[in-house]
Order: sequence, then structure tokens, then C-alpha cells
Amino acid sequence: MSGENEARARPGFGRPVASGSQTTSAAYYGPGGSKSLSGIALRAFCLGGALAVSAVSCAAVLLLTSSPLWRLPFFGACLAAFHFLEFWTTARYNHAAASVDSFLLTANWPAYAVAHASAALECLVVGALFPSRSWILFLPHALGPLLLLAGLLLVAAGQAVRSAAMAQAGPSFNHIVQHARAPQHQLVTTGIYATFRHPSYFGFFYWALGTQLVLGNVVCFFVYAAVLWKFFSSRIRGEEAALVRMFGDEYVAFRKAVGTKIPFIP
Repeated sequence: MSGENEARARPGFGRPVASGSQTTSAAYYGPGGSKSLSGIALRAFCLGGALAVSAVSCAAVLLLTSSPLWRLPFFGACLAAFHFLEFWTTARYNHAAASVDSFLLTANWPAYAVAHASAALECLVVGALFPSRSWILFLPHALGPLLLLAGLLLVAAGQAVRSAAMAQAGPSFNHIVQHARAPQHQLVTTGIYATFRHPSYFGFFYWALGTQLVLGNVVCFFVYAAVLWKFFSSRIRGEEAALVRMFGDEYVAFRKAVGTKIPFIP
């Protein structure tokens, strides 16, 4: 065979990449890179495994025992699904911004991990000591199932709203507050944004509170509500200052017309 034929690119294979491009690609997509393909695959695999184990464990405890501790693997399943969807939605609708960090597994570390560990611990301790209690000991027993149902609905609705917000905003959505307008940034005011000014924050706020209702946590429910309210109040204030600089009167009018639907954050 001639050297010319051997050098010709085969169908389905790209031409040789310049060494400079290879170096740049390795920095992003290689091990340890911000878009490390092996890192993304590993995290997705672990989250999928965690979701499967949690779902099976939850079903087994519900079907085979009378223990209220099915709530713990349910919480694990919610967390696994949430973090996977954070990456998947970013990769699907804003692929240029997708990275290892898009899973949000280490966001606000270690406070985020401490919050979820505390929630799991409260559920475990109270469930073990008071397995037949209602959601809150001093409330009528009949309210327990209603609060559980409310929690399940909040978890489902919160996740749906957040994922829908990320999908609709597309390239205009970023997990990090942007302080300068990029060419792809557009002010989204239709669809879910016509109802919620910050639907991704609304979704996470109520999703998190819903998980605590399902867990049956009294202390963590109120702590979550207070901490999340403070966090989003501060974040929205800073983010909207940047949005006013980017979009001017257009954003000011949007802010007046559409509320956040988070209590005490207009």
C-alpha cells in the first residue's frame, strides 16, 4: 500500500490534530481537567448506582417492614437524581458550560454536606426512637400522612420547575452568577419565567423543604428554611444588580411584573 493511502483519513475518523490543540484538549477533557470525560463518566456512574441502590432499598423497607426508615434511602434517591439532572440538563441545553462541576457535588462545601448529613441523622435518630410517631409529636396524628404527601409533591414539583428553568434558559443559565453579559445571554421572560422570576431558585427552595417533610424532620425543616431563605435572598440581590447592569430597564420592568414566589423575597 502506498504512503498516500495510509495517510488518508478513514471514514468516521478525524484528521490528525495539531499538537497545540491536543495539549489544550487534554487540559480540558483529560484526567483532572475541568471537563474531564473520565471524571464525568465516573460521577454519572456513581450517581446512577446510588439512585438504583436507594430506590431498591426504599422499596424493600416499605414492602417488607413497617419501619419509617424507608425515608432515608428515599432521600438518597432524591439527592442522586438531583445531582445527575444538574449535569444532564446543563449538558443537554447549555453544553458549552457543562463541566465536572455541573454536578454540583462539591458546591458550597462543606456546608452543603453538613446540611444533608444532619438531615439524615435526625431522620435516623427520630425514626429509631419514635417509629410510630406522627410527623410532629405535638400535632394531630392525622396530619402525618398529609405532611408526607405535601413533601412528596414539593420534591417532584421543585425538581420539575428547576430542571425546566435550566432547559428553557439554555445558554443563558449558569450555576455561577455572571457579572458581564456574554453574546449568548438573553433575558428570558416567557414560559416558566413568566410565573417565577427565578424558577431555579424557587424549585430548589421547595425541593429541599419537601425532602425534610418526607424525612419527617422538625429541626432540619426550619433550619433548611432559614438558611435557604438567607442564601437566596442574598444571592438574588447580588444577581439582580448584575442583571440590571446587563439588561437595564428591560430587567427592571420584568422584576416589577414577576415575583420570585419565595416567601418574603418580592
